[in-house]
Amino acid sequence: MHPTPIEQFLLDIDAKWPASKSKIHFRVIGSSALMLQTAYTRGTKDSDVLGVDPVIGQVADALLALAGQDTLLHRQHKVYLDVVGSGVPFLPRPPKWNPIETLNARLLSFEILALDITDVVVSKLKRFHDNDKTDIKAMIDLDLVDHAQLVDRFLSAADIFSMDARAQHVTRYARNLNWVEREYLGVSETEYELPPWADA
Repeated sequence: MHPTPIEQFLLDIDAKWPASKSKIHFRVIGSSALMLQTAYTRGTKDSDVLGVDPVIGQVADALLALAGQDTLLHRQHKVYLDVVGSGVPFLPRPPKWNPIETLNARLLSFEILALDITDVVVSKLKRFHDNDKTDIKAMIDLDLVDHAQLVDRFLSAADIFSMDARAQHVTRYARNLNWVEREYLGVSETEYELPPWADA
């Protein structure tokens, strides 16, 4: 089967990466994770990688030098790599990662793990731009989002964020969840209040 644009980008990164004794876990988030797990496609300017060990430090620097913005691979594929800090995405704990087996079988230096579809939807409630809404609706239209599971994973992420200064933003993410419930899922909105310990 011919590789998708995202798969070809990752294959080319792998082809140019120095040989190593063990495979590096390559955790993909955002719309790229959706495209790796479904037939969904949409134009994207970046392929986000969650900066979880060992994709930090020198490995992250080398990845960005090879496939980051304004690199040769970026110009060839119209896609670039962005290494995202582990505390930035709005993610359930622990996040669920799914290995992309057919792609991994073709890679020498990396093992690709894509963020689970429901967890991607939860993460998109943070920024909630038009592209995020498009991605969420596409997953719902493909019948890949279970409402009860979505709420459970949202609450997991909200609990983590409510423990520090990020708590002030969680109620906005909950309103975004309610918008998805109302507009896309056609179900009753989930009531959410910050817990008493929230540092809001």
